[in-house]
Amino acid sequence: MSLKLVVLLLLLNTFAVAISFSQKIPLVYDVENTGASFPPPVLPSIDELPIIHPLTDPFEWSDGSGRDANFSSWSCRRAEIKAEIEHYEIGPKPDRPGNITASFSGSTLTVNVTVNGNTLKLTSAINLPSGDGPFPAVIGMGRGTGSLPSHIFTNRKIATIAFNFGQVMSHTQIRGREPINRLYPDLTYMGAYSAWSWGVSRIIDGLELVSEDLNIDLKRLAVTGCSFAGKMALFAGAFDERIALTIAQEPGGGGAAAWRVSETLGNVETLGATSHAWFIEDMFKFSNSVSKLPHDHHELMAMVAPRALLVLGNPDYEWLAEESGYVSCKAAHEVWKTFGVPDRFGFSIVAGHGHCMLPASQYPEVEAYVDKFLLGDMTVCTNIMKSPYDHVNASRWMEWWGKGEPFFPDLNIGDIQFLYFEPESETVGKNWEIISNARNSNGAYVTVKPDKESVKAPSTNSEDHIVISFTVEKDATYYLFGCFNCPTANDDSFWIKMDDAPFVIANGLGTRGWEWVRINRFDLTAGEHALTITYRENGALLDKICISNYAYAPEKMGDEAKKP
Repeated sequence: MSLKLVVLLLLLNTFAVAISFSQKIPLVYDVENTGASFPPPVLPSIDELPIIHPLTDPFEWSDGSGRDANFSSWSCRRAEIKAEIEHYEIGPKPDRPGNITASFSGSTLTVNVTVNGNTLKLTSAINLPSGDGPFPAVIGMGRGTGSLPSHIFTNRKIATIAFNFGQVMSHTQIRGREPINRLYPDLTYMGAYSAWSWGVSRIIDGLELVSEDLNIDLKRLAVTGCSFAGKMALFAGAFDERIALTIAQEPGGGGAAAWRVSETLGNVETLGATSHAWFIEDMFKFSNSVSKLPHDHHELMAMVAPRALLVLGNPDYEWLAEESGYVSCKAAHEVWKTFGVPDRFGFSIVAGHGHCMLPASQYPEVEAYVDKFLLGDMTVCTNIMKSPYDHVNASRWMEWWGKGEPFFPDLNIGDIQFLYFEPESETVGKNWEIISNARNSNGAYVTVKPDKESVKAPSTNSEDHIVISFTVEKDATYYLFGCFNCPTANDDSFWIKMDDAPFVIANGLGTRGWEWVRINRFDLTAGEHALTITYRENGALLDKICISNYAYAPEKMGDEAKKP
């Protein structure tokens, strides 16, 4: 037997084994949460959590006892990720209540959920294809197909179901005063993405209850939405394993994008900048410490595995943090690859169209996922990984997985420059006060005089400025950090400018006491530069400045600051 024939037979055998293995991996489940019986992991406070700058390992047990990448253990590990996201980000998603009734009349599904003697009514308009069915169905966030063109589904005889999320919680919730709060008064702190995911699950409960009157194929359900509703669809798909296909369109920060990666980018939706209504208030303790989160959003996406997920992006909108979404998607894809079903996860990040407007180039990609995972055509190719970020080294964020302590493999300590400055020792205008305090770096901090405030426009008077002159060693992106104490939302901002560029706002610097906060990033050339700081809101206190080409904030002060 020739060597070529032997190699060919080995390859065919490997391919056959891979197909056999993938066929054993379920496409969907018949319960909301297969890990419901597992005990929750220990959930430390923010002060007890370790710092992990790269992306967290989705296969590492929460207690640090090791990692397990076997599919047989995934339900348990997925339950840990679910518990962490609920605890640190969105609050608990309540379990399925015991008292649910449903009816289908005309074209409306009505679901009544009763808890603690209070009833919440959900109604969904359902558009059924002609024929007898059973019909696959898509649940659209806000409307029957979300922001996707309806004909992609209706032309394929797929039923469309609108989720009226406002019947559960409004887009900008008033805590404790939303419909779901009548059922769960002890969960007044819950985030919208917990509430909305609960609502989608109750719609699916209703479909189960009326299955004799409404011929929906419950093994072929999809969810979709765009922007904040793209996040909604992603959370719904991640938290309910009865959903076979999730299509998250332009979900941005808080959706597909990883909080850690977004911190290294520009004007994007970071953890500290996202809507407080959508998450629990406690999540914002991590605004200046995202590296302490024991998870990140590549793991939110991984919760969908081994079911199907398609993420659509739009790099024309900086706020969406699509580069972060790309890195996060590449990391999440490793889970599907490990389970031998890489074709069940894809992403397409394409420019040249409006927000939530599906361009013609993405039609075939959406249609491929619909045909395969809702219509059952397993011959369709769904190996879709399209983006303008091929130059981005995503693997550096996950290189440490399974290798012990977290690290960035391409990080050369010798190439990192840290510059520290005591503002009170620089050129300080007379309208600033220098306050002595032995607990602060260099024994002092600065704050503007109480009668000064410049909310609408920065002062051009040098007496209102602090000027810091510095020199950088190379052409690179440099990050500006400040150690602040900003007690309220009315005392948390400054104006800053680099060299002769216009002033820009550094706002929303809220801290828990004294904390390092990343203010901005600048592309600088090697040589001399000048940073100018002026006041915007009085009451904001500044202790120290750091300028570095390392993307993460210091953890201590000056020479004691922990190097990477």
